[in-house]
Amino acid sequence: MTTTLITGGNRGLGHEIARRLIEAGHSVWIGARNRAGGQEAAARLGAHFLPLDVTDDASVDAAAATLRDQVGHLDILINNAGILGEVAAPEDMTADQLRVVYETNVFGLVRVTHAFLPLLRNGNNPSVINVTSGMGSFTLTQDPARVESQYTLAAYGSSKSAVTMLTTQYAKTIPDIRFNAVDPGQTATEFTGHVGQSIEEGAETAVRIATLGAATPTGTVTDRVGVLPW
Repeated sequence: MTTTLITGGNRGLGHEIARRLIEAGHSVWIGARNRAGGQEAAARLGAHFLPLDVTDDASVDAAAATLRDQVGHLDILINNAGILGEVAAPEDMTADQLRVVYETNVFGLVRVTHAFLPLLRNGNNPSVINVTSGMGSFTLTQDPARVESQYTLAAYGSSKSAVTMLTTQYAKTIPDIRFNAVDPGQTATEFTGHVGQSIEEGAETAVRIATLGAATPTGTVTDRVGVLPW
């Protein structure tokens, strides 16, 4: 059975990805910093709960130790945890505002990936899926026909540009693990104010990559339609 960890899996997109992968036969671990919410979601879905705050080194290390002791390996890591942060016009944005967003969306991803690499190397067809966004795409944010061009989210968008680049760098330098980035698109969750496509549609790309097994590519950045322009 495929063992999958989803950060921020207790609600929204992560919750839906977890539900779909459990249906596909995965043993899913939900990583969440909210213990009550994580335990409730895990019980509802038939998943396992793993206390995990991606912004805290000790929490991440403890989570990796727990999974190592209880399972001994990890097949798929889905770095889904992310925050929008305080929205400010670029001219008014402070370094501290940017830092808060990067701590979760970028540094948290690196922190979790680094901690779980040894377990992934013990896994079967190990794969890391990073949730990025078209808001980090130069092409899409400059295209008037795209919804991404209608928003100015300098902190969030630039953090997702970093996520995409980190994904390609991991893929180039770690050949024994597959690394891919997926863009769910604007999806109607609490994160977006319930604006956008259905949550089922938003989860499709991550679920597709997570269920490819030995056929999983590496170094790709895709959405529901295909390759995401950058």
